[in-house]
Amino acid sequence: MSESSRRAFVFGGGGVLGFAWTIGALTALAHEREITPSAHDLLIGTSAGAVIAGLLASGVDIDSIRRHQLGMPLPEDPMITWNYDRDSGGSMPPRPGLRPGSPRLLWNSLRHRAEVSPVVALSGLLPAGRGTLEPIGEMLRAVATQARPDGSWPGSRTWIVATDYVTGRRTVFGQPGQPSCELAAAICASCAIPAWYAPVRIDGREYIDGGTTSNASVDLVSPTEYEEVFVLAPMAALSPDSPRSPVALIERRIRRSITRGVMRDVNRLRAAGAEVTVLTPGADDLAAMGANLMNVRRRLAVLQTAMQTCALELRLQERGLDPQRETGS
Repeated sequence: MSESSRRAFVFGGGGVLGFAWTIGALTALAHEREITPSAHDLLIGTSAGAVIAGLLASGVDIDSIRRHQLGMPLPEDPMITWNYDRDSGGSMPPRPGLRPGSPRLLWNSLRHRAEVSPVVALSGLLPAGRGTLEPIGEMLRAVATQARPDGSWPGSRTWIVATDYVTGRRTVFGQPGQPSCELAAAICASCAIPAWYAPVRIDGREYIDGGTTSNASVDLVSPTEYEEVFVLAPMAALSPDSPRSPVALIERRIRRSITRGVMRDVNRLRAAGAEVTVLTPGADDLAAMGANLMNVRRRLAVLQTAMQTCALELRLQERGLDPQRETGS
């Protein structure tokens, strides 16, 4: 694509397994439609999706990321210093503290109920996490330095979504008029799951996971600027399954809520004339994922399943056999 590209990619959150699923989905998109994100496309990333957006913006291609996931990098691939079994901090969070993590956020949510969602308000009530995102930061800084030794932000079309831990407002790092910082810090802020990881301080303010305000932030895409949009949302599900375990049932209810929000924004884009391709996990993907999206032991199974299921979904969409395309029900 040229510098006048009118294409946008939106990567939603989803933890370790959401990251693996998105890499599988992008692999399928490349194989089925010969479409891969470029430096000239708008890249919007939230949480795990922010890591993907950051890697792509730093010049790491999908094939290189997939090979690294599979443990088979080529000598010419960009160096990704990451231990999948250790560096995410494990499948369960460290024991958090006892006090609310952000009393000011809780207070602001009570004062401005119409502006702060219940999920964001709960984030202030939960204790601050004690997990560290430093391994992610170190990996991203190393990758970014390979691409831009001066440490500069990778252009104006890389947007990383986080949430202000005091006001509860969405912050879109990289967007004009938003706070400036290094890419690695913005991505760590976007990944700071409440009660799991410690909030990230940037220029005197603390930030938490952007998924608390919006799992994918599809609404940031302007249909007047971008006519082709690709939404990859590993925490949504257009074809839900029917699990039996209580934990999985709760997880699926959260997915239904996320799906409604994503599809509401997608349908607004479509109504405005944008061509939107949506990929979400199907029943086979959900079975591979289980209920804990931080379970690193399922990572390879999720990646390999997504490559197959998303390829099939894209073929069905090409043939007009996607009954949930319009409603997202």
